[in-house]
Amino acid sequence: MKQLVIIGSVWPEPTSTAAGNRMLQLIALFQEKDYSITFLCSASPSEFSFDLNQISVETQSIQLNDSSFDLLIQKLNPAVVLFDRFMTEEQYGWRVMENCPNALRILDTEDLHFLRKAREQAFKQNRALVFEDYISDTFKREMASIYRCDLTLLISEYEMQLATEIFKIDPTLLYYLPFLSDEINTNVPKFGARKHFVSIGNFLHEPNWQTVLQLKKYWKSIKKQLPEAELHVYGAYVNEKAKQLHNEKEGFLIKGRAETVASVYSKASVLLAPIPYGAGLKGKLFDAMSLGLPSVTTSMGAEGMNGALSWNGFIAADENDFIAKSVELYTNISLWETAQKKGYEIIKKRFKTSLFAADFMNKVEYLQENLTTHRNQNFLGQIVQHQSLQSTKYMSKWIEAKNS
Repeated sequence: MKQLVIIGSVWPEPTSTAAGNRMLQLIALFQEKDYSITFLCSASPSEFSFDLNQISVETQSIQLNDSSFDLLIQKLNPAVVLFDRFMTEEQYGWRVMENCPNALRILDTEDLHFLRKAREQAFKQNRALVFEDYISDTFKREMASIYRCDLTLLISEYEMQLATEIFKIDPTLLYYLPFLSDEINTNVPKFGARKHFVSIGNFLHEPNWQTVLQLKKYWKSIKKQLPEAELHVYGAYVNEKAKQLHNEKEGFLIKGRAETVASVYSKASVLLAPIPYGAGLKGKLFDAMSLGLPSVTTSMGAEGMNGALSWNGFIAADENDFIAKSVELYTNISLWETAQKKGYEIIKKRFKTSLFAADFMNKVEYLQENLTTHRNQNFLGQIVQHQSLQSTKYMSKWIEAKNS
C-alpha cells in the first residue's frame, strides 16, 4: 500500500471553509486508490476541526523548524507528499527533498494567493488591476514553490490560463482540479416554501468581509422593494465589526456560524454574493448550485465556474444591476425554477467527480514512474530548488539551534 503524507497549514474545517471541503475531496481521491494517508500539521486543532481519524486518516502534530520532522518523514517514507499551500511547502519542502528524494511532491494552491493579493490591492485603491500588481513578494514566493514541486493543482480554469499564457509555466507542471461533486440534491424545498435572502462566508477571509460590506451598501435598496424580506448573513468566526452591522429594523441579520450549509440554503430563496475580488472558485456558489439555490453574484464570483453554460441566476454588471436582478429572481417563480435547473447542469457537466478522478490519479501514477525524467525537464525548478531553499534551509536550522 502506497503512503501519502499531507502537510497542512491548518487542520481541515469543512464546516468553516471551502478549503476544508477541498482537502476532504483530495483525501477521498487517494483513498479510492488504496493509499494509506497521514496528515501532519503544526497548528493547534480547533473545536471545528474535522476528525480525520474517522475516515481512516492518521494524524500527527509536527513542529516548525525542528529536525524531529526529518525522522518522522523518513519513517513514513511516503510515495507522495501533498502541501496544502505554498507557505507549507516553503517550510517543509526542503526537508522532504532531503529525506525522501523519490517522493512525488504535489502543491495544492487552494487558489493563487498572488492573484487574490493583486486584486485586493487594486480594489482597495479603487482602480483597475495592472500587470505590475501581480509582481509582489507573494508572487515570487508562490511561483518559486510551483517550480520546486513536481505537480501543482489549480482549482480554476482562469488560473490555469493565467499561469500558462501570461506567466508561461510549462503545462506539464500544472493540473486543473476544481471542486468535485458526487451528488446533486434535487429533493429540496420548492420556491413557495422558501423566504429571505442568504449570504455565507468565513469572516476571517478578507474577500468575504468585503462582500458583506457590499451587501450592507446594497441592502436598503433591495429592502425598499421587498419590505418583508430579510438578509441572513452566515459565516464562521464573526468579529465585532461584523456584529455592528446587525440591524433588526433593516432586516440585515448577522447570524454567525451555520449549523450546516444545507440547512441554511434549504430555507432561503436567493443567495447574494456581490464578491468584489478574490481568486480560485467560490465554495458558497458551488454549494448553492449543488443544493438547488439560485444566486446573484458578480463576474468575479462566477469566474471559472460556469464556462459556456448559463448561470444559475444572474451575474450582475454593477450595483444597480445587482439590486434589480436580486429582486427579480426573488419574485419570479419561473425564472427561479429555471435558474435552479441551470445550477444542477453546471455541477453535472463541469464538476462531477468522475470527470476528473481517474485522469488525475493516472497523472500521479505516471509522474511517479517517470519522476527523474520529469524533474530533469523542469530545469528551472532545479535552479529554484538549489538557490531559494538553501536560504530557507539554513534559516530554519539557525532558528532550531537558537530555540535549543
